[in-house]
Amino acid sequence: MADAGAPAAHGLTVLAGPTAVGKGTVSTFIRDNYPQVWLSVSATTRAPRPGEVDGVHYFFISADEFERRAAAGDFLEWAVVHGRNRYGTLRSTVSEAIQEGRAVLLEIDLQGARQVKAAVPEANFVFLAPPSWEEMVRRLVGRGTETPDEQQRRLETAKLELAAEPEFDSTIINDDVQRAADELVSLMGLTPNPR
Repeated sequence: MADAGAPAAHGLTVLAGPTAVGKGTVSTFIRDNYPQVWLSVSATTRAPRPGEVDGVHYFFISADEFERRAAAGDFLEWAVVHGRNRYGTLRSTVSEAIQEGRAVLLEIDLQGARQVKAAVPEANFVFLAPPSWEEMVRRLVGRGTETPDEQQRRLETAKLELAAEPEFDSTIINDDVQRAADELVSLMGLTPNPR
């Protein structure tokens, strides 16, 4: 049973998957094409980048405030990323969106998905998978944002992340962003947009 501070499961979908599978790309497509879906905004201790708006891209908070809120149980999930900054999903924002009747989507990593599952096991957990291992390697290398050593480390992590697929309620193959997004929206109980 979910704890009393957890949001109601109705309307909550968690999307996770391995590195370079395209979670962010699918979420961006949904944000741009499905205004009825509320995408969670994470809190972070990192400084805003140029053009980022507090409350839109992230909730920018101090490390002290993050620690205080984590200790108070204010996060559904949180993690330290790359050993430096903290990121987390605030329970209050998710609960408010669900209470408003919104379909809520959390696009998070596997560690975060496991934390949410412990808090809200009734939520809908969706695993985004690559069409093949070779395609995932191509996507990771093709982004050009990591060094060869970092790419290798991420691919080793991806092997472990792919093994977590059975922990999820559903799997979507990300062979086409629009198709994957439409399938996810359908799993959320919404009707995909006609094209």
